[in-house]
Amino acid sequence: MALFVQLTGLPFAGSLPMGLYQFYGVAAFLGWLSGNVYVYRTRGLPGALRRRILLVYLLGPPGIFYILRSMAPITSQIAVPLAPVYATAVFAMLLLVPVTLRSTGVESTGARR
Repeated sequence: MALFVQLTGLPFAGSLPMGLYQFYGVAAFLGWLSGNVYVYRTRGLPGALRRRILLVYLLGPPGIFYILRSMAPITSQIAVPLAPVYATAVFAMLLLVPVTLRSTGVESTGARR
């Protein structure tokens, strides 16, 4: 981000005035989407490989929250400094819902395997 500001000369902070409700909505949507994509893409893989892929799905996308929050106005960033951490928690919880339901044998449609 600092490189972007230095190269373009444009201010990064304040370029996306997103409220907290929308910010956590993005986190919830990305968590839900990532969890369902993970379940779909790891069908039929061995358990050890599935766990490694889960780590990638769990740790990769939360970087987006830090970028989105750094684009918020400075006053908003100062008011709630831990918003990206909370968004990461929301993301992780909603990612793990389909994963947990898959391990119990319940598909997302509610039918048993």
